Amino acid sequence: MDKRLIIFLVLSLTIILGYEYVLKELGIIQEPLFSEPSGSTPAVTPPPTDTSTGSQPSTPPPVTTSESPGSRVQDMKTQSPRSEVERAETVEIETDLYRAKFTNRGAVLTSWELKRYRSSSDGKSLVQLVRQGSKFADPLTITTDDVTLAKEFREGLYRVEKDFTTLDQSHPTGHVTFIHVSAGSGVRLEKQLTFHADSYIVDIALKSQGLAGPVKVELGTNFGVVEWGEGFIGSVGAVSLIDDKIENDAPESDVERKGALKWAALQDKYFISALIPNGSASAWPRKQGEKLVSTAVGMPVDSSGGPIVLQLFAGPKEFDTLKNLQIRLEDTIDFGWFMFGSWDTVRAVAKPIFYVLRWINEYTHNYGLTIILLTVGIKLLFVPLQYKSYTSMKQMQGIQPKVAALQEKFKDDRDRLNKELIKLYRDHKVNPVGGCLPMLLQMPVFVSLFNILYMTIDLRQAPLGLWISDLSVQDPYYILPIIMGISMVVMQKIQPTTMDPTQAKLMLMLPALMTFLFINFPAGLVLYWLTNNVLTIVQQFATDRFFFRPAPATPSPDAQGAKK
Repeated sequence: MDKRLIIFLVLSLTIILGYEYVLKELGIIQEPLFSEPSGSTPAVTPPPTDTSTGSQPSTPPPVTTSESPGSRVQDMKTQSPRSEVERAETVEIETDLYRAKFTNRGAVLTSWELKRYRSSSDGKSLVQLVRQGSKFADPLTITTDDVTLAKEFREGLYRVEKDFTTLDQSHPTGHVTFIHVSAGSGVRLEKQLTFHADSYIVDIALKSQGLAGPVKVELGTNFGVVEWGEGFIGSVGAVSLIDDKIENDAPESDVERKGALKWAALQDKYFISALIPNGSASAWPRKQGEKLVSTAVGMPVDSSGGPIVLQLFAGPKEFDTLKNLQIRLEDTIDFGWFMFGSWDTVRAVAKPIFYVLRWINEYTHNYGLTIILLTVGIKLLFVPLQYKSYTSMKQMQGIQPKVAALQEKFKDDRDRLNKELIKLYRDHKVNPVGGCLPMLLQMPVFVSLFNILYMTIDLRQAPLGLWISDLSVQDPYYILPIIMGISMVVMQKIQPTTMDPTQAKLMLMLPALMTFLFINFPAGLVLYWLTNNVLTIVQQFATDRFFFRPAPATPSPDAQGAKK
């Protein structure tokens, strides 16, 4: 009895594990209609008749086949289920810039890796723009107002046609077409994607038969958001350009944003993905949870049967790359951010400084050295203002005993004290705000440099040398922040002050607080601050030695008489 039970269990396990293999061998289950003949990653090849490769980015051409659309739909309706695609397949596209993967289940994007950028977490793996394991809509999902049809478009299996194997200079353009026919309604949807070897742009053309009403093209959840981050500069999440105005907010529920939509995007500090419609469209940004956001583009179906045309951009926030698109996508790099808003003044100053930074780097080929040279240049530019500030502080320090005496004498009469202080300043030709005004004039430059070094992707993975391998992340050994804190202590000791001893002692806490704050800042930003502090110390010594050298003491008349 036990022996029979063991035999039964072994046979049952064999049948369960070998069932699918046996059916394939008997020809009952067929392999997919189109499959990549070779290579480690399964992909789909087109019928031999499809050889079109000369499309332009803005208007991708349809894939040509030997059968008419009507006959193809009729054939697909009459064919037995075995001849259809029966399981999900992966289509891989690789260029010098990225490696993308699509699935024919829903014809959506499942992976988009940037080959020129490494993850900041381990420094080895490629940057992945697609959120993995999301329960929300995947990038390039197509939805409609018809719930049943939208589910078919999202979950159904598409037939795939592909007219290339690799994309390079010899074959710069290629097409992948996903085709789906609804079993219930007969509605046909064709999604053609055109890829370019030297661009992050993908041209998308949607063709439909029997589809009424508008469609939505989903950008997916957090597609383009690599690191949500806890920084306090710039915005992370959904962003769009509507009526020439940047919109950054994402509501909790679906809200259609109407107007002249240029693009709808998802972004973080360094990366962005965007849908760029060609024609009338609306944006559908939505917050889907904590640090989860999505957006979509709604577009009407052409009643004449023409395709819905749009583009996808998915890549880094390289200023020149975004600017060359000429759709203001470069404005997502917010050079004008400051505290709780965006200042046009800061932006106007930041862009020229950014150009100078990159120009210097063309000669140094080291952004660490570039930051040092740029800081020296800016310091020299502001020498007259800083000298005026230092002169005013010295003058205030000289009359400080008289100020203290007046404060003690009229401590119970505030109005009289103010009048006496004004008279004192007038008599000694001292401006009490003269030391602060030059610093305020320099603030836009300091904030602009702060934004540039914190926001731009140029510093990402840019080494300084020695222990600093990436200027966009914090110093791994905290050496730069500690040296910066020491430099602040030295600055406090040598600079003139008008504070009383108690206030001066409290100010000694500032270097410790700044050191603690800068520990988590990018190394490039700390390098700039440290260089500025060192130059200030050098300037202070030079000013004291050559411009404010104390005059030799003149002996009193009594001392001169005694000497005689």
